[in-house]
Amino acid sequence: MSGKKLPPIRKSIDVHVPPARAFDVFVRKMHDWWPAEYTPFPRSSIVIEPKADGRWYEKGVGGEEGNTGKVVEWQAPNRVVLAWQIDGTWKYDPKLVTEVEVRFTSDGNGGTHVALEHRDLDRIGELAEPTQAMMDGDEGWSALLKRYAAAVKGA
Repeated sequence: MSGKKLPPIRKSIDVHVPPARAFDVFVRKMHDWWPAEYTPFPRSSIVIEPKADGRWYEKGVGGEEGNTGKVVEWQAPNRVVLAWQIDGTWKYDPKLVTEVEVRFTSDGNGGTHVALEHRDLDRIGELAEPTQAMMDGDEGWSALLKRYAAAVKGA
């Protein structure tokens, strides 16, 4: 551990679909918006099992599987909390748990406010600060949420 408590990363985006559809695209169609280059093998899908303690993993076209984490809480269609178990070298670590909480709130006009919080990044240890800086920067969660919003629009 670096010993320094890091603040959570908070990002949000508004999409023009109801919360149930926004939730569905986030968790069941992640392969449509999560960059393929983030997977170390040719990917066929990303799976988030729809239950607490469900797996979060990528499936390869050749049958490979790569773990990302697990489901901590599943409250469809309003909230999901995922354990992000990727370390500062971008490898899966089953002992590491940082949390990604995503809330889907109706805006009252048929759209949804999607609020993401990635917390406990200090648990990554020595690489916590550079990892957080990258994930909080333009190429991190902000870019991912823009890709997600485009997938929602096209879904």
